[in-house]
Amino acid sequence: MTSALETEVEDAPRRSRKRAPGGGLGRYILIRFLLIIPTIFILMTMVFFLMRITGDPLTAALGGRLTPAQLAERRAEAGYDRPLIVQYFDYLGGVLRGDFGTTYSDNTPVSEVLTTYGAATFELVMYALVVALLLGVPLGMIAARTRDRWPDAVLRIIAILGYATPVFFVGLLLKLVFSVGLGWLPVAGRLSTEGQISMSTILNPTPFFLLDALRLGDMELLGDVVRHAILPAVALGILTGGIFLRLVRTNMIGTQDMQYIESARSRGVAERRLTTRHALRPALIPIITVMGMQVALMLGGAVLTETTFEWNGLGYMLAEYMKARDYVAVQGIVMMLAVIVAVSNFVVDVVAALIDPRVRY
Repeated sequence: MTSALETEVEDAPRRSRKRAPGGGLGRYILIRFLLIIPTIFILMTMVFFLMRITGDPLTAALGGRLTPAQLAERRAEAGYDRPLIVQYFDYLGGVLRGDFGTTYSDNTPVSEVLTTYGAATFELVMYALVVALLLGVPLGMIAARTRDRWPDAVLRIIAILGYATPVFFVGLLLKLVFSVGLGWLPVAGRLSTEGQISMSTILNPTPFFLLDALRLGDMELLGDVVRHAILPAVALGILTGGIFLRLVRTNMIGTQDMQYIESARSRGVAERRLTTRHALRPALIPIITVMGMQVALMLGGAVLTETTFEWNGLGYMLAEYMKARDYVAVQGIVMMLAVIVAVSNFVVDVVAALIDPRVRY
């Protein structure tokens, strides 16, 4: 009897999953994928022209360090003396060939900057996402189960503080307590000096330190990687964890009041099982649907987090190149961040369409 009831409760949210006529999952995925192209194109165009409001990138980066004659010669060599629209189409053609230009401050191909430092940012965002889920989901469940009691009120205040407190302030506070005060964790960087030496022994290394440490099978190196990642991941993860907490709480409260939950409760299904199995699943759907936006939020927060912890990722390098007024590098990094956000939203939309019966395609 109980087994049949539990099966009925589990199947209740998935009933009546009907799709709109004239469409299909393949068509929906194709449309969402094609929307990535104009999104990136518009942002790339905006960045290109906005970066040139104050002049060409070469003058911005090297003006004052070269004589006017030298600067004019360098501008002619780079093609910045041509009409702006011609420069734009040249840049567009280079991007289509995978050529994002060369930085002026350190003479490095922008594509190399993206691959080297993009992996660091990707690792940080993944660590922070894990922290956000580990904090937001369990605490959101507790808040929903203790609705309108003091634990719920405390957790709601914590959630507000989590996404309202500036990420750089949280990072500095964590460094002050756990690095300077207690001495438990490193102050900054992705690896210690000893870890960098060990990492240099790996043949064909990847830009992902965690993956390389696992490949090497060195537990001490792996611990070094994890210790350096904890504080930046927590500082960035708290930002999104507060949002996840509020989402889980609100949606679990709404789900617990649904008729099939009340019916199961009246027939004796355990409260713990109702919460963890039947109310939680529908409550997690909004988290999945907003996760693409949270990736964008984390990438924005990564600039401050990486600067605070000297984590050599795209955010840290973006700040450095902006200080150097190296607009070619800034263009490439901003475009890469836009691609990451657009692809993340695409993946999230597809997953949401597969699991959420309210999505129509």
